Amino acid sequence: MINTLLLVMCLVTSGARHKVHGTQNVLQEDLELERQLELLNKPPIKSIHTNLGYIVDCIDINKQPAFDHPLLKNHKLQKDQCPTGTVPIRRTTKDDLIREKSFLNYHIMTQDIPGVHIAEVSLSSLYGPYYGVIGSNNVFNPRVSRKDQVSSSHLWVQNGPVEAANKIAAGWHVAPQLYGDDKTYIYSAWTSDNFERTGCYNIRCSGFVQISKVNYLGTHVNNYSTYGGTQLEFIISITQDPVTKNWWLNMANINIGYFPAALFSNMTSADQVGWGGRTRTPPNTPSPPMGSGHFPDHTFHHACYFTFVSFQNEATRNYGIGPHGAQTFSDRSDCFGVRYLGYIAEEVGYSLQFGGPGGSCGN
Repeated sequence: MINTLLLVMCLVTSGARHKVHGTQNVLQEDLELERQLELLNKPPIKSIHTNLGYIVDCIDINKQPAFDHPLLKNHKLQKDQCPTGTVPIRRTTKDDLIREKSFLNYHIMTQDIPGVHIAEVSLSSLYGPYYGVIGSNNVFNPRVSRKDQVSSSHLWVQNGPVEAANKIAAGWHVAPQLYGDDKTYIYSAWTSDNFERTGCYNIRCSGFVQISKVNYLGTHVNNYSTYGGTQLEFIISITQDPVTKNWWLNMANINIGYFPAALFSNMTSADQVGWGGRTRTPPNTPSPPMGSGHFPDHTFHHACYFTFVSFQNEATRNYGIGPHGAQTFSDRSDCFGVRYLGYIAEEVGYSLQFGGPGGSCGN
């Protein structure tokens, strides 16, 4: 009887310890989330409540999250216009951080991740080094069937070996795990080590310096292109300032901001630039569509495209790509296609198309 009682007491005590330990872990995670929120959400001068429910804070331009990065402690703000003193920063919530943690477990920007599919055009180091990438991209709202799926369109600059790549990408994507809904959002992402320990999307970590007083990363797109109908597009560019070596992000002919050179371990120039799309879905599940959901067909009213594509050399001159200079890659041509069309006409310049319906595309 005594032995039985002792055993029961030991089991109850052990269970209590486990529960307390679990509670402590939850409390520690909660405190860490609160710490991150305090760093990301600066005291606003004005707050704007959007019709989608999220809040955009007008932050003192010198107190934005970018300057919490230890490498930017003594950074001198680079401006291309006189600001009014504030910049728009989308407010981060605790739910945002929780969703992003899951989102980054399987990063769509890295290679050879199960469930990630690619249809892209790139330039190798043969024509480099590169100091900028440009293209005009039409915007769609590809339907995702799961919250953990992603469908994106982007251009990028990259330098170094894949396993330690320094990279900046920008474009639009549908990413419910990041934003909490299935709308299309403007985004950018960066890393200095292939997303092992550095980098993030938008301003979810310190680094990107916001300059624009109106446009900001993480904004939703109100209107989309339609298959066979009106195409809504905007110009995107990532270019390096030849003096400061900072990488500027420009969208719709507006400088959104820049990535300071100090963020990167190996990005004085780029050895690869590219354009195209990617999707992500959990292993063994159907892939969402990419772009318009249709394969390239040489028209400019059906598939997703980049027109006026060019790269920039050290003299900051823009160059198109000849028909044999571009490398095209689709890991599953039965699901997604990609075509580099070269120079078409003055109305579209050098162009490419990509996308497809997705479906059972394997891992």
